[in-house]
Amino acid sequence: MLTVVLRTAQVARVLAASTLGRLPLGAAPVALLLFARETMSIGATGALVGVYTAGIAVGGPVLARVADRLRQPPVMLAGAAVSTAGFLLLASGVPFWAALLAVLLAGLGAPPFEAGLRVLWRTLLDEEQVPTAYTLDIAVQELIFIFGPLVAGASVTLGGPVAGLYVTAGLQLLGTLWFVSTPVVRGWRGEHAERHWAGALRSGRLRLLLVAVILVGTGVGSLPVAVIDYAESVGSRGWSSWILAAQATGALIGGLINTRVKVDGRRLPLLAMCLGLAFVPLLLTPSEPALLLLLAVVSGLFLPPFLAATFVTVDRIAPAGTAAEAFAWVATAFSVGAATGAALDGAILDATTGPRIGFLLSPLVIMLAAPLLVPLARHVRAAMNGFVRNNRKIEFTD
Repeated sequence: MLTVVLRTAQVARVLAASTLGRLPLGAAPVALLLFARETMSIGATGALVGVYTAGIAVGGPVLARVADRLRQPPVMLAGAAVSTAGFLLLASGVPFWAALLAVLLAGLGAPPFEAGLRVLWRTLLDEEQVPTAYTLDIAVQELIFIFGPLVAGASVTLGGPVAGLYVTAGLQLLGTLWFVSTPVVRGWRGEHAERHWAGALRSGRLRLLLVAVILVGTGVGSLPVAVIDYAESVGSRGWSSWILAAQATGALIGGLINTRVKVDGRRLPLLAMCLGLAFVPLLLTPSEPALLLLLAVVSGLFLPPFLAATFVTVDRIAPAGTAAEAFAWVATAFSVGAATGAALDGAILDATTGPRIGFLLSPLVIMLAAPLLVPLARHVRAAMNGFVRNNRKIEFTD
């Protein structure tokens, strides 16, 4: 099935273009951290990353909702222009208040590649191939978090702190131009349906799922701040890029394994619990960074299965005509959590001593998501049982 999906016309192209355009999601936090730590405290640095991810959280659903009603290319291009302006403003060396505004613009304009890509799968593929496409997408997405930190780290090493910002903005712009030039992107139109002021959020089950995703995002988003604090404690900030890349490598491994397993909403509570437990070994914080690299790989294994199950569920519970927006809300929920995690962990580390405490937030908040997902898992199980009995598509309604 995986080979068939990849060989389908335009699939490889939109996947590659969106991956390039999303590379800043992995590069920007590291580029911002390394740029800001030249003159700012760890708390201020965490706040800067938090504002950037908060900008993504706000801008993503807005841009996706417009794309649902219009087309993707003009929305993506306008967003990329705003985001690029934000990175350039930050790179010019502005005061802290203006730096916050700059990273906010960079986040607000970030093109909604995740939402834009995932609504294309049903246009390009048969129904039974769509879950495989989600899993493949999530697995490939981990390349963003493997190579993104490494690209940012290499750029800073070769060209100084400002080079990381320039490279991040350039990759995003290049990916956007490639993505919007694809025929399926130019031809895609949102589904005609009755519009509601709340959009996709009128679904109570989607709102419940988003709360759980926020908690997971908080745990994952606190990791870069904890890692850079750990790297400083062992004498080299350069280790931060490698540790984050190792965590993403674990996620890539988990994603590739998951392409052979069908996941759905029934397993969401179990996957959230496993994901949280996978972060616990990081609390060992060994003095040898190479050992932490191995623990970071373990922490990433269960993230792709959790996200794949989330997207399959969203695909079923999103109200008609809100597909792109619903997927964007998932990305937003994750970004809100990541912003909260980065800012909160930065504050915790400013108020305490020792790097170990920075790794405590991740497993605690991620495991809190598991009980919230139990009612949703029960609903999905009942609906799927009804589907088997009646041999017809189940409509998920509130």
